[in-house]
Order: sequence, then structure tokens, then C-alpha cells
Amino acid sequence: FAGAGWEVLEAKYGTSLESVMNGPDGAALRDRIDMMSNEEYQALIRVVDGVDLRRRLADVADRGKRQAILASVRDVPDDQLQMLVGNLGGHDLPKLLQVLDEADRVDTAPVVIFAYTVKGYGLAFAGDPLNHSQLLSNSQIDELRDEFGIAEDDAWDRLPEASRAGAWCARVAAGLERPGDVVALPADAIPDELQSRQPAQTSTQEAFGRALLRVGEIPHVGERVVTMSPDVATSTHLAGWINKAGVFALEETQDFEGEAKRMLRWKPSPSGQHIELGISEMNLFMALGQFGLTEELAGQPLIPIGTVYDPFVCRGLDALIYSLYIRSRMIFAGTPAGVSLSPEGGAHQSTVTPSLGIELPNLLFYEPAFGREVDWVLLEALRQCCDRDHGLSTYLRLSTKPIDQSLMEEPLARLGDRELRRQVLAGGYRLIDRNVASPELPDGDVVHIAAGGIMIPEAVEAARALREEGVAANVINVTSGNRLFDALRRARRAQLKRASASLDLGQLDVLFPVPERRAPIVTVQDGASHSLSFLGSVWGVPVVPLGVDEFGESGARQDIYRKVGIDAGQIVNASLLALELTGS
Repeated sequence: FAGAGWEVLEAKYGTSLESVMNGPDGAALRDRIDMMSNEEYQALIRVVDGVDLRRRLADVADRGKRQAILASVRDVPDDQLQMLVGNLGGHDLPKLLQVLDEADRVDTAPVVIFAYTVKGYGLAFAGDPLNHSQLLSNSQIDELRDEFGIAEDDAWDRLPEASRAGAWCARVAAGLERPGDVVALPADAIPDELQSRQPAQTSTQEAFGRALLRVGEIPHVGERVVTMSPDVATSTHLAGWINKAGVFALEETQDFEGEAKRMLRWKPSPSGQHIELGISEMNLFMALGQFGLTEELAGQPLIPIGTVYDPFVCRGLDALIYSLYIRSRMIFAGTPAGVSLSPEGGAHQSTVTPSLGIELPNLLFYEPAFGREVDWVLLEALRQCCDRDHGLSTYLRLSTKPIDQSLMEEPLARLGDRELRRQVLAGGYRLIDRNVASPELPDGDVVHIAAGGIMIPEAVEAARALREEGVAANVINVTSGNRLFDALRRARRAQLKRASASLDLGQLDVLFPVPERRAPIVTVQDGASHSLSFLGSVWGVPVVPLGVDEFGESGARQDIYRKVGIDAGQIVNASLLALELTGS
């Protein structure tokens, strides 16, 4: 903290112990306690017998220091020595008030206070190394209540409102109430389309950058978007947004590169809407979590959007979980993801993040394949942020892998914009419907290929190869394993509650219509293979899960796909195996 310019204050020892340490021979006592280990100190403060405590306190090799230590506490009665030795600053109100007063006088730097405490202070097991899991017995609770003068039937009462303490608590509580003049950001302010231009070949990460620019143009919404990233703004496609919205700083700063011709205009000012953090994903998710609560805390809704390399979602996982736990509404993109970024290197490849997206509560997870899907998902994520009663946070897993956008044309023509958008947000749709693509093939040899997001091109290639072999394949674009698993989970719980075999599986019913529910499934994802394997349990059919179950390597994308077993050829082999498992 000091190295970063903070003012560092300590409340290490209480006023009673400091008084002795500042007295005759007190320096020896201070040095003795300063230099002893935490383990020895914890043992000392639990010694009740004053004679034994005095002996152990002076148990040092140097005779002069030993005599000085004993001299420093000569006037302390045996029955008060334990209290003196355990007098730490964090439990000493006069010392805390003194340090807080010092902090109030510092106006040139932030202040941090280190207050030393003993775990379990005032209880029978204070300082015991095993007290982490200890609970008070009923008799100990009674003793503690009597010590504080609390009647048995008043154990949970508030402080008397007429008392100074009660009045202070009421005043602080009132300050924490939600402001009355809250600015609402209604969900209907979010349009259904962004009208982004999609090149013939593009990646979902590129599409995200374009979509964000269009989001900035939405009336009453764009001005409330705040983006942030841990030192990866340009490599996660935020450059266009930064050029348009600016970088936030408390004061406008000089642009020392201003005359250079650059694609990125980095001009920090108070009006900027991007916050660039250092390389700390934990800080990113803590910040996203707090910015996602500004409506509740300050009456002003903001929509925080973060970007981070997908493997480093795990690095900030603890802060992410707490932000979800407190029901913050935020959006973040993990990009680039999977082994698909193998041309960039082997150290930044994620495998377990799809599982996190499926399993974390209060979170929607999407892995789109096409630019149009990115638009729809981002708009839905904004809508979720506007819904302060039921809205959820959203995680987009994106990629730098270019995908042919024309692959989406057939389902768009077959289903229409509105229905395709609904299915994308519900968790998936049939990109290739065998009833349309290969109606001439027999119904007996049918396989479902359920591909997560960016593995769609390989799934399509495999389906075409299977057709040449006389096997009909449905290609299901799983845009959200999270939404599909949630539909299954809700249906199973409803069955248990009603003790009924009938169930509504939502989008799963659409993806797997009755005539084809006994067909086997091949799942493929640029991530751990188990994350979509639950699809086989919906109707109890064989499933062959393909995915990345090893650490990444550098190399050409298709070479790495073949090595880990998620290329088109392996999807074909898995499909034939799945049919064999069903006896077809």
C-alpha cells in the first residue's frame, strides 16, 4: 500500500499495552511480542495463570532482555497480566478512535488501517488454533448474554431507538435506503434488432465489437453503458467503442501520442465510458458486480459490460460468484475462447468455461456462432440488466474464428427472423433439418449433431459427409447449453413435484420432435466434452460427446482440432458409432 502511495496506519496494540511498552524497559517487551510467532502469541494469551504467563513471556536467551521484560511488567498484578498481553488495537476502542481520527486528517492520499485482532475475542476459545469450526455451547451463549446484560427474550431486539447507539444505527440505515428518485431504464427501451452489417466471413468477437457500437446509439441506453477490461481492450475488440465513447479518468489527461496516426484514440477524461484496469481479472469482476448495482445503491442504472480472455474467467471466478450471489446485473464476454485460438498460442485456451456458464446460478450463458446471433444475445443481455426484479447477468463466450455467415440463411428463410431469434435466445435451433436437407434418406439412420457455437462449420461439414454415406443428420446449433439444461432441470423438478410423467421441455421439445427422439446424439464443443452430454439423458438415448479434454497447444486450427478429436472427420466417426450403439 505504501509503495502505491497510500497512507498506512496501524492499530496493532491497545492503549494499555502501548502504555507499558512506552514506559521503563517497555522496548524489550515490545520487541519480544513483535518478534514472536503468531502461534506463540496465541498460546500466551490463553495462559490464565499470571505466574506461568510471566515466566513464558520472559523466556528468552538474552539475560539482559529477560530482566528488562520482567521489569516492564513488574507492577502488573498476576490476575491482570493476561488481559494486558492480549490488549490488541483492533479490540481497543480508544486506540481505534485515535487511528480513525488520524485517518480523518489525511487529505492527500487514500488511507488503509491495519487493525490487529484475535479470533474469538472475549470467548472461551479466543486465539485457539482450532476455533475456526467451534461453536458456543448453550451455557456459553447464556454467559455471553448475561455479560452484555441482554434478557433471554430480547436476544434479537434492536438497540433502543432513544439511545445514542440506536439513533446512530437508525441514521446509518436511513442512508442506505434506496433513493426515492430512482431513474428507471425500462426493458422496452431495448430494440429487437441492431441492424449491424455482417461481412460474409466474420467471427463472433468481431461481431461483438460492431454490435457494441450500435448499442451506443440506442436512445437513453448507450449513455449508461460502461465497458471495462483487464488490459485487453484492443485484443477483445473494444477499440471502436473506445474511439466513440472515450476512456474514463477523473481528470482530462494529456494525450502524449496525439500527433501520431493511430487506429485507437486513447483520450482519458471524465466523460469517458470505458475503464481500463490492470491485469487483474478479480478486479474486473468485482467492478462489474458493483457497477451492476448502481440503480439499487445510487438510483442511477448503469449497464456494465466487461471483456476478458475466456480462460481467465477462472482467474476472477471468486469475484464473479459473489457478484452473481448478490444478484448484480452485468454482461461480460469471454473472448477469445477454446483451442480455436491455437494460432495465437497454447497458453490462452479455455476448456472448462462452458461448464461454468451452464452451472453458475443467476447467469445466462451463450455461445453464438453467427454475427446476427451476437446482436440478439447482446440485446437480450441488455434487457436482462433493465429487469431489476427478475433479470440475470449474461456471459457470452466468443471466438476469433471466422465463420461463413451464409450458413445461417437457410434456417432464417425456414423459420423467419422472429422465430429464429426466439429459438436462439431459448438455447438453440436446427441449423440443418434433415427433413429439409435429406428427405429422401430413410428414417432409421438419423443422428443429431449438437454443436456448441463456433463448432458449427465442422458439424455442417460432417452432416454433408454423412449424407453421402446415406445417413441423415440434424445439425443443432446449441447457442446456450445453459438455457437447455435449465429447461430440463425445471421439467424434472415439476415432474417430482407433481409425481407425473408428463413434462414440458420447452425448446428441447422443438429441437427433438417426437418422431426423432430415439435417434442418438453426438455433441461437439470447443470445450470440455461433458458440458453438453446431458442431452442424452433427456430421452435416454446414446450420446457420444466430443470436446477438448486436454491442455491446449499452438498450431494450425484444423491440426489442433484433429488432435483433440473435434474435426469434421471425428464427428462423422462419432455419428457412426452413435448409430451402432442404437443397433442401427
